[in-house]
Amino acid sequence: MSSTAAVKRKNMKHYSVGSIIWIIVEYASLIFFGFCAIIPIVSCITTAFKTDAEYQNTNVMAFPGSWLNFDNFVNAFKTANMGRAFLNSVIVMVVVLTVSVIVGSQLAYVLNRFKFPGNGFIRNLYTIAALLPAVAMQVTVYQIMSDLHLVNSLGGYIIMSCGTDVISMYIFIQFMENIPLSLDESAIIDGANYWQIYWKIMLPLLKPAIVTSCILKGVGVYNEYYAANLYLMRKEIRTMALSLYTFVGPMGSKYNLICAGVIISLLP
Repeated sequence: MSSTAAVKRKNMKHYSVGSIIWIIVEYASLIFFGFCAIIPIVSCITTAFKTDAEYQNTNVMAFPGSWLNFDNFVNAFKTANMGRAFLNSVIVMVVVLTVSVIVGSQLAYVLNRFKFPGNGFIRNLYTIAALLPAVAMQVTVYQIMSDLHLVNSLGGYIIMSCGTDVISMYIFIQFMENIPLSLDESAIIDGANYWQIYWKIMLPLLKPAIVTSCILKGVGVYNEYYAANLYLMRKEIRTMALSLYTFVGPMGSKYNLICAGVIISLLP
């Protein structure tokens, strides 16, 4: 018993007053920022179940009169045509992610495995393109899309979304840096061409990078509002993020329906 107590006292000596205060500050800040992240979610959930009268006459954090009131969800789904909007979002995501993986991995394969004049220059161009904010280029992009008659078209929006992905290429390049060149050389000795090396060796080894790229790109495409609001004006081609704008009007916004729509859009 005495030895155990001595060990405990010895361990306690490692914690000075300053370290204890720092630990308290760390946990207090974590709790504070945790509440800051949870409060909007709780507020959105409670508001989604409130009637119009409850929303106008109660506090934002107050619980609704009934948790079985699904009228807001039904109205939001029907009014905003969220079924069609979800289908449009899925179509955009599938096409954009497929093109992003194929084009990005092939471009990364060429830039990483082949050393040719201008290789570094091409990489620098993509770096500059990644640093430019998308909002700053929308005037030029919109003019090009308008001249090509691709505005207000789901196909045009997909083409535009496919051409704005640079991060995926760098993700694939970083993963390829860890793949030894001896695999390529062994495959060439066995009679494989460059396409077979890419398709049968590189692409299977890039599965972690593909998953990472799809998650980052997929979340961005699904949540994209600014570009969708510029290029998708017809109701039948709106995406999920844009369908929530249905409940925003000049005389005010129906936040209980917006919150219900947000929860529906989060379910997938």
